[in-house]
Amino acid sequence: MGFEEVDHTADHALNIVGKDLKELFISAAEGMTYLMIAHTANISEDIARTVTLEAIDTEILLVEWLSELAYLAEDEMLVFKNFRIHQISSNHLDAEVIGGTVAALEKLIKAVTYHNLKIMKTQRGLEATIVFDV
Repeated sequence: MGFEEVDHTADHALNIVGKDLKELFISAAEGMTYLMIAHTANISEDIARTVTLEAIDTEILLVEWLSELAYLAEDEMLVFKNFRIHQISSNHLDAEVIGGTVAALEKLIKAVTYHNLKIMKTQRGLEATIVFDV
């Protein structure tokens, strides 16, 4: 797993890790899915969506990516478990996400926050901590 839940006083937070931007963004999406639905084995893979985003920097792009996935979960009860990033740079993302509808979410992500968000290069690759308002 490229993510782990960390204690946070008011909300939920994930420390995410990836060897590169693609892996970091996939780990973040997998981690957020885990927060919403802990057991993803029962999520079907019959719906595919394309996600294309532009942002002024990588941190904003990460928040936009997760916010789009959270919106689809809340609005359409559509949760994804397979993430294929076709192209990614510091300000552009082109991906296909695959998943299915669920009857209910265990946790509703109200917002993906910018609280202390900074993508850092470490010995393990890239790391960030993302705080979610639930």
